[in-house]
Amino acid sequence: MNTPRQLPRYEMFRLGLFQMGLGMMSLLTLGVLNRIMIDELKVVPILAATAIAMHQVVAPARVWFGQLSDTRPLWGHHRSGYVWLGAALFTSLSFVILQVIWQIGLNLQVHGWDGVTYAWLGLCGGLFGLYGVALSMSSTPFAALLVDVSDEAERPQLIGVVWSMLMVGIVLGAIISAQIIQRPELCGTQILTYDPTASVKTVDLALLQASINPLFTLVPTVVFGLSLLATWGIERRYSRLGDRTTPTSLRDDQITLGRALKILTANRQTGLFFSFLLVMTLSLFMQDAILEPFGGEVFGLCVADTTRLNAFWGSGTLVGIGLTGFVIAPRLGKMNTTRWGCLLAALSLSLIIIAGFTANATFLRLVIAAFGFAVGLLTVGATNLMLDLTAAETAGTFIGAWGLSQAMARALATILGGGLLSLGKGLFPNPAIAYGLVFFTQIMGFFIAINLLRQVNVREFQTDSQRAIATTLEAELD
Repeated sequence: MNTPRQLPRYEMFRLGLFQMGLGMMSLLTLGVLNRIMIDELKVVPILAATAIAMHQVVAPARVWFGQLSDTRPLWGHHRSGYVWLGAALFTSLSFVILQVIWQIGLNLQVHGWDGVTYAWLGLCGGLFGLYGVALSMSSTPFAALLVDVSDEAERPQLIGVVWSMLMVGIVLGAIISAQIIQRPELCGTQILTYDPTASVKTVDLALLQASINPLFTLVPTVVFGLSLLATWGIERRYSRLGDRTTPTSLRDDQITLGRALKILTANRQTGLFFSFLLVMTLSLFMQDAILEPFGGEVFGLCVADTTRLNAFWGSGTLVGIGLTGFVIAPRLGKMNTTRWGCLLAALSLSLIIIAGFTANATFLRLVIAAFGFAVGLLTVGATNLMLDLTAAETAGTFIGAWGLSQAMARALATILGGGLLSLGKGLFPNPAIAYGLVFFTQIMGFFIAINLLRQVNVREFQTDSQRAIATTLEAELD
């Protein structure tokens, strides 16, 4: 049997093109669709956020697709076939979802919130769920492919390159998308209808549809092309799957949600660190579905301008990751780096609230970049801390459990953000205060996370976690 060749660096960057495509797609769902639904079409925020969050709620589907790619090759490939089929599905579904959203907007303008509108909204949520399943079909085998084509020595470099390309995709996607939809008729009063008989001006759906549809044709097509370019020939040339024995620890696609929760609450220290990660994730992503509508409603920014906010966030995150990995974390240590990340995130969110009352768009862009930097700080600090806070024998099990739990926490964060915005709109006539309620809740969450982090004891964790997790898994087997 021929030994697979070592993965060259240029092939690492080629693999990163897949993640770059995922970054571009995330921009469409959490950078454009959320803005259109909440701001232009006036869908109730919690309903819009819940529909969008369905693509994260179905994260446990990664368990099945991970195991399926292990045992059942597709088109002669264990991983690549699933990557291609999943990419074809989620890129196609994004356009279908947009068309359903137009139907929601049309029915809202004509009939208001009747049974047909709710039916369209339910269909939208269901399609977002299918979109998430397709993402799992593609992204989980891709993650397994990264393991298959690398050894332990080169894997950290590969993961670093691929993850950075995800952020590059968000930045590039924001710039390209904003350029495509940068049209004066998509801003302010230009986008409203001028029916003299209407008591309330509504968005010109035909104009909006004609402007946004090309974006959801071009970007998904490019992303599908990137998926093929990133993975074509990689598995056949570099995969070591056939030469490897069954791993001793579980990957994240082999962890069920129930098992994940049992592992993460196996003893006091695992429970504490899991609670910290849960609160931190909720606090970090609660604004996912409402940031672009915030820019539109409070600052009067056009759709293209709110899309560009993601470029500032992504650039700040990339700088944060780079500086933290090479400068900050080695000097401060992982625990202090994570703590400072929480504090900086809370400070950035405080400044976002202030920006809302000043309506200064330039100030908003700067503080969003600062928030992105805090995200980078937290990503490096918390991830490295997590790697330290477990024994080597159970690292795969714990990381897998954390990965699945984090995905579910992000879904809950998106729904909570929409729910708090709906509550704020009901309580306060000033939209800046309504959005501020979401950001203030995030700030409180970060301070709770800091308090939980103070109680984490690395030495106690390393001593007790391996035994506790092993006992939990043995009890499941019995």
